[in-house]
Amino acid sequence: MNNDATTSGLTFDIQLSHHRKTPEERAQLLENPGFGQVFTDHMVTIRYTEGQGWHDAKLEPYGPLTLDPATSALHYAQEIFEGLKAYRHSDGSLVSFRPEANAARLNRSAERMAMPALPEDLFMRSIELLLEHDGAWVPDKDDFSLYLRPFMISTDVGLGVNHPSRTYLYLLIASPVGSYFSGGVKPVTVWLSKDYTRAAPGGTGAAKFAGNYAASFLAQSQAVEQGCDQVVWLDAREHRWVEEMGGMNLWFVFGSGENAKLRTPPLTGTLLPGITRDALLTLAPDLGLPVEEEPLSVEEWRRAAESGEMTEVFACGTAAVVTPVGHVKSDDGAFTIGDGEPGPVTMRVREELVGLQTGKRADKYGWLTSF
Repeated sequence: MNNDATTSGLTFDIQLSHHRKTPEERAQLLENPGFGQVFTDHMVTIRYTEGQGWHDAKLEPYGPLTLDPATSALHYAQEIFEGLKAYRHSDGSLVSFRPEANAARLNRSAERMAMPALPEDLFMRSIELLLEHDGAWVPDKDDFSLYLRPFMISTDVGLGVNHPSRTYLYLLIASPVGSYFSGGVKPVTVWLSKDYTRAAPGGTGAAKFAGNYAASFLAQSQAVEQGCDQVVWLDAREHRWVEEMGGMNLWFVFGSGENAKLRTPPLTGTLLPGITRDALLTLAPDLGLPVEEEPLSVEEWRRAAESGEMTEVFACGTAAVVTPVGHVKSDDGAFTIGDGEPGPVTMRVREELVGLQTGKRADKYGWLTSF
C-alpha cells in the first residue's frame, strides 16, 4: 500500500489486487468483451460524510460491495452516474473525451438529487489513477475503448424518508467495450412510446439519475415486442413532441448535399444534456452543417420523412457515439427515413467525431485529455 495526494489535499490509498489478470487472460477477454460485461482489475472508491466532506479515498481491487439491507440507495434511489470512454491512440497514449464535462454534469445531477458535489480534481484524479494501474485494459482495436462508469450512491442506514442521506459513496469502475449495438453501424428501428413518459417538467429528466433508466425498461420492452431496437420518448403533456431516444439525443437532417442542415430538440429540463450532443453543436457547423435547436412534432417527423424533406435521422451518445435511425414505428403505423440506410451526413458526422476521439483528426477544440 502507498499513498497518493490530490490537489484538494485528499490522499488516496493504493491497494493493488493480488489477483490481476495475466496478460494472456486479459488479451483473451479483450477479443470480444461485448458491452459492460468485462471489468478491469481495480476500482476507485471515495466516501462522503456530512460535516466531514469527502474522505477515505482508495484505489482497490474490483469486487463486491457490502451494504446493509437498510441502505438508503436500495430503498429511495439516491443514485447518479456518468459514462465516458478512454481511447488508446496510435502512439500508445490514453486519452478521454471531455471528462471535465462529465464531472460538471455529475455535479448537476447531484444537486438535483440532493447529493453532495464531488470536486472536479477528485473526479479527474480517480480516472487518472484507474488508468495508471489498469491502462493495459484499454483496447487498441478500431471501434473499441474502455468505458468508464463513475457513480454515486447514498449509504445512510435506515428507512426514514424525511431527509436526504448524510453519507455517500463515489465509485469508478471500468469495462473494455466494443460496439454498443452488436451489429455495428447499421440503422436502428425505433418505437414512438405514447403509453409511457420518461420525464416531466420539474422532474429528473436533466439528471443522469438511475431511476430514469429503471422507468424506461417497460417502454423499451414494448419497443422490442414491436420489433424495434429502441424506444423514442415524447413529451409528458401531449405525447406529441419528440424528446430523445433511449439514452441518446436525436438529430434530424433536412435536405442534402450543400443544402443539408441539422435540427435537434432543445433542452427543456426534461432531456438529458448529452455531452456528445453538446460537442456536435460545435462540430457540425464547422463541417458546413447549420444547426437549429427547435422542437419537432411526431406529425412533422412523419410528414417530412414521407415527403423526402427529412433525409436522415441519427442518435448520439457516449456509448453508441453516432447511430443512424432507419425506420420508425408507432400505433399510427410505420415510416422509413430516406432509403432506410445510413446517410452521408450521419456517416460524415460519425467519422469526424470518432476520428477526433481516436486521434485520427486534429483536436482543435481542446476536447481531449491525456492520462
